[in-house]
Amino acid sequence: MSALQHAGPVDVFKARSNKALAIVLWALAVFGAVVTVAQSGLVGLRFAAPLALMAFAGWALFWRPAVVVSDAGVELVNPLRRIGVPWEALAYVDTKFALTLGTESGKFSAWAAPAPGVLGARHARPENLKGLPASAYGPSQSVRPGDLPQTVSGQAALLVRRRWAEQVERGSVTGGRAGETPVLRGAAWGILAATLVLAAATVVTLTA
Repeated sequence: MSALQHAGPVDVFKARSNKALAIVLWALAVFGAVVTVAQSGLVGLRFAAPLALMAFAGWALFWRPAVVVSDAGVELVNPLRRIGVPWEALAYVDTKFALTLGTESGKFSAWAAPAPGVLGARHARPENLKGLPASAYGPSQSVRPGDLPQTVSGQAALLVRRRWAEQVERGSVTGGRAGETPVLRGAAWGILAATLVLAAATVVTLTA
């Protein structure tokens, strides 16, 4: 269930690297299941809890997380919770460790948009530093590695900042109301419950 009532065009950002990790985990789970059946027959699937946990983790940790941007605001879909930040509640966008939305209620990071490592920042080119939203620049027009548009956090931050600037230009965002506009939060209880069940089944399987 969405934390925000999205309006207008909706952009959903998911990192390709996260999707690739999910596919790798799914492939390993399928391979493990095939090997188990080949060695023990279908009866061997009763010991498949670890494989099911691996596949589920691929979806919950890497495929599901996203940054959803619309005219209503930004929604962070993290593994165990959703955070909806209306534009009027947003104070700043940071990318030091991951895409982070700063509000009067606190800071909220996006699991789907981690900042780059040292190697990721080294690939920056002069053209990557041009044409970014004004809020992406620091002192002397400096740009933080996490804001570079070729990085995961930079792509997500660019998406957020551009839509935020559009809303300000349209007059859809009223200044001075950051403290009055609540940040919406919801827990993914179903995912937590499924994780606990699969983890318990895995422990039983490995210790039986």
